[in-house]
Parts: sequence; C-alpha cells; structure tokens
Amino acid sequence: MVQIIDKKVNLEFPQGHHLHCLIAQVPNHLRRVECGFALTDPEEKWTQVRAILDLISVGEGNLKKLHFLVLPEASIPFGRFDEMLGILDKDFRPNTVTIFGVEHVRLKVYRDLLERFREDNLEAIELVDRDIDSGDILEMPVNWCCIVVKEASGKLRVFLEAKSHPFHGEEFLDKYHDLYRGRHFYLFRSRPSCFNFMALICLDYIYRDLYASNIKQIIDYADRLFFSTKQGLDALFVIQCNPKPEHRAYFDVISGFYGEYLEDTPGVRETVSVFANSSDETSLEGLVSQAPYGNSFVVMNKQYKLGKIQHPEFVTDNFNGAPVCRLRFGTGTRLYYINLPLYHELDPRTSRIPLKVHVVMGWIDGKWAKIQGGEMVTAVTG
Repeated sequence: MVQIIDKKVNLEFPQGHHLHCLIAQVPNHLRRVECGFALTDPEEKWTQVRAILDLISVGEGNLKKLHFLVLPEASIPFGRFDEMLGILDKDFRPNTVTIFGVEHVRLKVYRDLLERFREDNLEAIELVDRDIDSGDILEMPVNWCCIVVKEASGKLRVFLEAKSHPFHGEEFLDKYHDLYRGRHFYLFRSRPSCFNFMALICLDYIYRDLYASNIKQIIDYADRLFFSTKQGLDALFVIQCNPKPEHRAYFDVISGFYGEYLEDTPGVRETVSVFANSSDETSLEGLVSQAPYGNSFVVMNKQYKLGKIQHPEFVTDNFNGAPVCRLRFGTGTRLYYINLPLYHELDPRTSRIPLKVHVVMGWIDGKWAKIQGGEMVTAVTG
C-alpha cells in the first residue's frame, strides 16, 4: 500500500473566509508511445494552458483571489514542465497551489526529477529507491502529477506524486510498458491557516483490494490527525482523464467516505472533494468508442445546505442517492471558478448557500471568454 507523507507548507489563507478554486476542464488528445501516453498536440495544448496561466497572472476581477488551480491528469506537455514552473514562480501570487498532471515519462526520468526537488521529496525518493533496488524497472512509464505550492514568502515548493493504480490502457504483459505504481501520497498541512489538503490521480481514489484501499488509508490517517490535533482533511483534489467519471465504483467509495455507519470518521466529515476531469473533446488513440469525458464535480457532506439548481452549465444533486451534496458540471471545455466552502453548522432557518459558482469560461476563438446567459453570473464577483 502507499504511504501518506505529512508535509508542512507555509500558506496564509484568509481566516474565516472561503477559498477560491479554478477547475480547468480542458481536453486531452493522447497517443500511445514507448513510455506510456503522450499528447498528440503539445503546442496547441500549451497555448490553451498558457492562456489560463495568463488569466490568473493578470488577476482580472476576483481571479486575483485564486488559491487553487487544478488541471487534469496528463494535461501538461513534459517539454513545457520547466516553463510551467517558471511562470508559477514569476507570475503567480503567494499563497497559491497549482495541481496538474504531466505526460508520462520513464521511471529513471521521474527519479531524476525527485532528486532535482530533493528538499521537498526526500521521503518519496527513499520509497522509489527501494523499488529500483528490487529489480530492473527504470524503463517503466510513470503517470505522475505535480503539486506546486507558492508559499506566503514567495518560495516555490515542488512536490511529485506517481499514480498508484493504472487504467486498462496502462497495463501490459511487457513489463517495460506496464505502469510504475507510485508508493506515496502527500498530505499538506498549511500553516498558519490550518488548512489541510491532498491530491490524487484518478483511479487512485477508488483503488482497493480485499485487505486495504487507498481511500480507507486516507480516512484512517485523517481520523488520527483529528484525534491528535482536532484538525481533519479539509480538501481532497482528484485529477482525472476519465471517460467514466460517474462509474458505480466512484459512487460506492464516495458513499463510504461520507456516510460510513460502522465507525465514526471525524477526520473527513467536513472534507470538500474536487474531481477535476478532462473535457468531452478528449480522445485516446486506439479506443474505437470514446465514452463522454467531462462532468467535473464537487462533493460535500450532506449536512451542507445546497439548494436544487438546474442550469445549462451545472446542476446540484446527491449523486443518485449518496449521502452527499454535489455540484456537477457539464462536459464541455470550460474553466469553473468556484469557492471551497468553509464548513459551518448552519442555522436551519438561514438561506446562506456555502458553495458559489463565480464564473464559467469557455475556449472560444482561441481565447477564454465568459459564458453568458440565463442565470449565469456575467461578471467575476464575490
């Protein structure tokens, strides 16, 4: 099983006020290569991503308040990785966290990257080296993500995670094509704001066997954190490139995460879960039928008050009967700018809604533009 590594980061989030998150539901066009999967259109994809980074750097309206930017699994060309870090370091504001997936690389490259950012990934290096010492695996592909934290001081910290569970396109009889399975997740504990969060890659959220599972391990860890510090897991970000974002397996795990009746789970009772998927324009080489991607969503405990809303760009529901409140987005190429609500035991007479959609943007004529019409907020407010 994977190991959860506790990391303290210096983030001065506003006390007593909700945080802001931008979910980038952008398309992935992937092709099979020797080391897993790569983007078929890296330059076009980088143009689209760079436009998102420029939006945040300029900070028009409420975007200057951004705290979390989330991009899908395998969405950043590896050739642009250093440029991405340079923009985050130079142009992003302090107290921001950027979570993004990168094209697959071989394990030897991933190990070199861990060494490059050794100060932040020392425990992960020990776990990877243990695997490397056990056999000839350096040529195996790695599906990985990066969590970049720009601290209150302006210092950039770079954390790397490898996906621990593959989808069917990432497993082969040939061991040099089979996916390397990551050994760690980070749990970030923000100081002085006392906001704790994690990031997972797609199926790592539901990965389980007869004896244990990733999600149960996270729940147990968060419970121990609660009983020792009275803090829990505030936010869980799951980045995906998933044609079945609402598969029954997700319903089962989400139901157990928020509605376990056999034991109390106070460490995750107030967790806000953000599932950030790629858009319906996504394509994967070799698959004849492409199921619909998209439908990023935000899940919260059923104790939150979230009214029933039907809008062309988003709806609210309980995920077909799960013990949750859910904000479910559409399938198109969009930027969803929302707040991460603070948990409060609300007076049942109040009309306050804890979750707000500040703005929705679409990729129109080579640039990001606000989606207008209906009940949609036409300006960045809040």
